[in-house]
Amino acid sequence: MRLTETADIWWKNAVVYCLDIETFFDTDGDGRGDIRGLSQRIDYLAELGVTCLWLMPFYPTPDRDDGYDITDFYGVDSRLGTHGDLVELITLATDRGIRVIADLVVNHTSDQHPWFQSARASRQSPYRDWYVWRDEPPADADKGIVFPDKETSLWQYDEQAGQYYLHQFYKQQPDLDIANPAVRDEILKIIGFWMQLGLSGFRVDAVPFLLDTKGAQDAGRLPRPHDYLRDLRAFLGRRDGQAMLLGEVNLPYKDTRRFFGDEDGDELTMCFDFIGMQKLYLSLARSEPAELVKALRERPEPPEEAQWGTFVRNHDELTLDKLTDDEKQEVFDAFGPEKTMQLYGRGLRRRLPTMLGNDQARLKMVYSLLFSMPGTPVLFYGEEIGMGENLEIEGRNAVRTPMQWTKGLNGGFSEADPDDLFRPMVEGDLSAESVNVADQRRDPDSLLNWIKLLIQRYRESPELSWGHCTILDPGVPSVFAHRSDYEEGTVVALHNFAAEPTEVKLAVEGAAAGLRVADLLSGTVTEVGTDGTLRHPVDAYGCCWLRVLHPGDRYLV
Repeated sequence: MRLTETADIWWKNAVVYCLDIETFFDTDGDGRGDIRGLSQRIDYLAELGVTCLWLMPFYPTPDRDDGYDITDFYGVDSRLGTHGDLVELITLATDRGIRVIADLVVNHTSDQHPWFQSARASRQSPYRDWYVWRDEPPADADKGIVFPDKETSLWQYDEQAGQYYLHQFYKQQPDLDIANPAVRDEILKIIGFWMQLGLSGFRVDAVPFLLDTKGAQDAGRLPRPHDYLRDLRAFLGRRDGQAMLLGEVNLPYKDTRRFFGDEDGDELTMCFDFIGMQKLYLSLARSEPAELVKALRERPEPPEEAQWGTFVRNHDELTLDKLTDDEKQEVFDAFGPEKTMQLYGRGLRRRLPTMLGNDQARLKMVYSLLFSMPGTPVLFYGEEIGMGENLEIEGRNAVRTPMQWTKGLNGGFSEADPDDLFRPMVEGDLSAESVNVADQRRDPDSLLNWIKLLIQRYRESPELSWGHCTILDPGVPSVFAHRSDYEEGTVVALHNFAAEPTEVKLAVEGAAAGLRVADLLSGTVTEVGTDGTLRHPVDAYGCCWLRVLHPGDRYLV
């Protein structure tokens, strides 16, 4: 084992679980989840195998963008609980081996934030230049709009201020001026405050937007953007050498790679693999993995102590913005043919089970792929039981419905009157009546128990998280095959994207006698030919994790 491959680099083989506190579990009957509710369900996450809990924004907010419009970066929304409740949650999680990270949303504030209220009131306000102002909007004010169904410009005139302010997201979210040293210092204070309360890092929201100085009157005050990221990472390391930054960077691979930093990995610890995710859906639409294979071959290696974050679904729309128009239409046709299922013409507001017709074999194959691909797997709450969406809810909130715990009232989420829930439940075939934690815990063939198995095997297999990945040619177009090698261990994973069973032929070793492969998911053992060639069946939408066993090996299988 090399010196860097130690337990303090915990993100290399973490299992990250993202949730919104207000959708998880309600203890006071007001129809909204709360921190105490999450604390009461922390053993569920431990049982699942989660090692890192990512909390979506819990800060005070007018809630005009699901909590991403913040009025106090140091506060806890009183509807969710108190600082004391949060510290208790972090303590309970830590006792169970679960680290806690939170969203760091410092590209903008709410327009109700005291900083902005002061800034708009007077040009002499100390907070005036914490935001980006202009007397007239630039000629390209309508370029790069993130929410084209809601906004027509990146600049909004403020009557009280007598100027236009920049907002790269909604107009109620004025951008902070990152070129201002006082703003940068404040961001460090915010990070330091929450780390002092026990957080192990942050998921950094919209990183490229955060570092964009468009419109700033004196952008020259800002160090080069990547130097600023290095400063953030260095500060984090001084406070806690094991803390991490997980970045939302949806850019082409060559641009995303820069956000890791140099070979030392001195910027973001992890970056989400948006390209791989989008190519996965294109491959699923085509029932063959060629596009995913191409993406993984093109994906640059991160620095040794950094990692890609892999995911099937997240809390936003399922963006397809890096696909061509024709490719995007293929995915729309396969998984979201109705306009109500699409968003902004660039993505889908659906969860995976509804897209796949709730085909359990196919669902299990996709999650097997998630946990065996190189990278750190990230789950969005409810994925483990196959929750669906509610398309009656506006926009991206369609996939942010309350967690489904039981068949009972409101799926066991809350004792409030259903009309008083802050957001409606999923209805139809994937309602809590048929999809819930309680039923699936008792069903050995459930998706929940399948994902528990995947997590257990993933955590037992250092080859998958620490090893070198090689894409293999299985000789069958519908099968994705790769091997991961670490020290003396090898795991070969097979995933069939098609609805027909098949057989693969792979060279797994040189000529040798007595080789076998043991499927870590089923326990079956198969002999390898003396020439080192393996012939192995793969079911329709089947998957196998095959550990190569030499005579005398003592691996657990």
